[in-house]
Amino acid sequence: MADPKGFLTTGREVAETRPVEERVRDWNEVYVPGSLLPIISKQAGRCMDCGIPFCHNGCPLGNLIPEWNDYAYREDWTAASERLHATNNFPEFTGRLCPAPCESACVLGINQPPVTIKNVEVTIIDKAWDSGDVTPQPPERLSGKTVAVIGSGPAGLAAAQQLTRAGHTVAVYERADRIGGLLRYGIPEFKMEKRHINRRIEQMRAEGTKFRTEVEIGRDIDAAKLRKRYDAVVIAAGATTSRDLNVPGRELNGIHFAMEYLPLANKVQEGDLTVTPITAEGKHVVVIGGGDTGADCVGTAHRQGAASVTQLEIMGKPGDERNPDQPWPTFPMLYKVTSAHEEGGERLYSVSTTHFEGDEDGHVQWLHLVEVEFKDGRPEPKPGTERKIPAQLVTLAMGFTGTDQENGLVSQFGLELDARGNIARDADFATNVPGVYVAGDAGRGQSLIVWAIAEGRSAARGVDRYLAGASALPASIKPTDRALTV
Repeated sequence: MADPKGFLTTGREVAETRPVEERVRDWNEVYVPGSLLPIISKQAGRCMDCGIPFCHNGCPLGNLIPEWNDYAYREDWTAASERLHATNNFPEFTGRLCPAPCESACVLGINQPPVTIKNVEVTIIDKAWDSGDVTPQPPERLSGKTVAVIGSGPAGLAAAQQLTRAGHTVAVYERADRIGGLLRYGIPEFKMEKRHINRRIEQMRAEGTKFRTEVEIGRDIDAAKLRKRYDAVVIAAGATTSRDLNVPGRELNGIHFAMEYLPLANKVQEGDLTVTPITAEGKHVVVIGGGDTGADCVGTAHRQGAASVTQLEIMGKPGDERNPDQPWPTFPMLYKVTSAHEEGGERLYSVSTTHFEGDEDGHVQWLHLVEVEFKDGRPEPKPGTERKIPAQLVTLAMGFTGTDQENGLVSQFGLELDARGNIARDADFATNVPGVYVAGDAGRGQSLIVWAIAEGRSAARGVDRYLAGASALPASIKPTDRALTV
C-alpha cells in the first residue's frame, strides 16, 4: 500500500481554483496550473489499500485505483500511467469531467472525506503527457477487417481506439466539423480545454484510426449502404434529442436548448466565430435544469457578461450530507457547488415554469414560475406561490430523451428500440442487425463519461469477437449493468 498511516495523518486537499474575478474574464480551465503536484503524492497516500476496494464498484471502468495511488505516492509516474491506461483510454477526460462516483464509494469515505481519486488521476495523466509516456500503440499486424464507428464522443473514440489496436481498420464518422462529440462542443473550455482532445486525436491517427468529419449517417450516407461497405459498424451517436418544455410562450425568441447555446460559445473559442449569435451579454439569463449541463450554461453566461443568472430546479434542494436512504457506497444526491456556481448567480429549487411572457417583438422577457411539492412522485403547484422573474435568454438543460431518429439512422438500419427509446442490444452490445453494435448513450440513455468509455471498450470486445471469432480485448461492463445507486 502507499502510506500505512496516510489516511490518519493527512487531510483531504483538492485542486486550487483561480480567483473568480480572474477566471470569468477568460475561458481557460478554472484550476491553478500545477497546483496539484506539490500535494498529490500525500493525497494518494491517503488510500487505505482497503482489501475490498469499493472504488472499483463505483467506477464502471474498473479502474485499478489503489494500484495507481500507490505508484503516485511513490512518484513512479510511468508505472502509474500504465496502470491508469490499463482500464481507461482517456483519463485526462474523466479526471476533469467525471463527477467521481469512485470517491462516493471510497471506503475511507464511510467516516472521513474520501481520497481525491479524481485529482490523482488527472495528475498522473498530465505528468504522462509531459514526460512523453503517452505514445501511439499501432497494431503489430492488420486483420483485414473494416469497422465504421458512428459518433466521436467518448464511447465512439474508446471503441475506435480499442478496435484499431486489435488490428482492424477503423473509420470514425462525425456529423460536426470537428472530432469530439459533446466533449468538443457540449463541454465549455473552462471545464476542459480542447487541446486535451486534439492530442488524443493525433495519437489515434498515428495508430491508424481514420476520421471523417461533416458526414452524418442517415442524411449524407445511407445507413444500409454504410453497412455493406464495412465488416462491422459501431453506433455511438449519443442521446442527443433534448427534452423540451411545452408551456405557453415556448415559441418566443430567446429560448434555446442548452445544446444550441453551448456549441456556439465553443465555436468562438475554436476561432470559427468572432461572436456567438446567442449571447448572454447584458441579459437576464435563466437556466432551466439543475444538472451539470445547466451549470455549464451558468458558467458560460458569466463569461459572456450576463446581467444576472438564475438556475431553476424542479426537485428540492439536496442536503450537504448523505441521507439514510442513500448509504455508502452508493452515489448520493448532495448539494453541489461547481466552479460555475462559485462565480455567482441564484439557484432556485422546488420550482416549475408555468409560461413565458414576451415583448411586442416576440422576444422573451419574463419567466413565470410556481413553487411545487411532490405528492405520489409528481410535482404539484403550491397555491399562492406564483411569481415571475426577468428572462431575456432562457436555456433548457433538462436532459435528453434518446438518440436522434429524425436523420434516418435508426430506420435505415432497421434497428429495434427498447422501452425507453434507446437502441436495443444483446449481451455483446449487438443490435438486431448482424454486424451492427451500439455503445454509449445511444444504447444506455443519458449517462456519465465513465459509462460511455466503459461501453465503448466493452462493445469493442463484442465487435472483435464477431470479426475474429475470439477476442483478447477487455470488457468493463455488461449492457445491463447500472450505476451504484439506490
